[in-house]
Amino acid sequence: MPRAVRERQMLDAAVEVFARRGYSAASMDEIAELAGASKPLVYLYLNSKEELYGACIRRESRALLDAVQSAADPEDSADRRLWCGLRAFFAHTAAHPSAWAMLSCQARIHGEPFALALAELRQEIVDFVARLIAAAGRDQERAGAPLDAQEVSGLAHALVGAAESLAGWANTRADAAPPAKETAATLMNVTWAGLENLLNGQRWAPVRP
Repeated sequence: MPRAVRERQMLDAAVEVFARRGYSAASMDEIAELAGASKPLVYLYLNSKEELYGACIRRESRALLDAVQSAADPEDSADRRLWCGLRAFFAHTAAHPSAWAMLSCQARIHGEPFALALAELRQEIVDFVARLIAAAGRDQERAGAPLDAQEVSGLAHALVGAAESLAGWANTRADAAPPAKETAATLMNVTWAGLENLLNGQRWAPVRP
């Protein structure tokens, strides 16, 4: 069997075991058994449990980011690109629940090296969303003052945080998870409608300070 195929099998098995048991409780014996390989072979290919875990985080991070970015056509409007990106995000996390469990929970729990890898992934997604929000403000002249960089960044972080929360909700339901299209529409209805008002100068303000 080609090495690349065998490594992919090992990483697939490792993602399943790490997601189910967490880093500390996961055993290389169980990973090797699930991959249909010997434990010495797993160590030969991937050196250590820590390196195996890091390889899983990097692979799944790249796959998620690629899915989100490739779904958005640069020629589309900002709202269409965001809609397509969100739909791809929810479709990918639903199709790869173990990978999402690692990215959203286990990497934070295990420690700084892996938490940093996850933070880099999250920042790339936040930057992608921030560019869409900034692009929306340039699509046409707006009635209100333009959004400044800090406001764009805050809105992007809020939207990504909401998407992460919704993905966790969808993937841990006792009943059938809603289709990715419905989950993406839920978030678009909450965020984009409000963002359009904001870009048109219709800002919310408390009745009393």
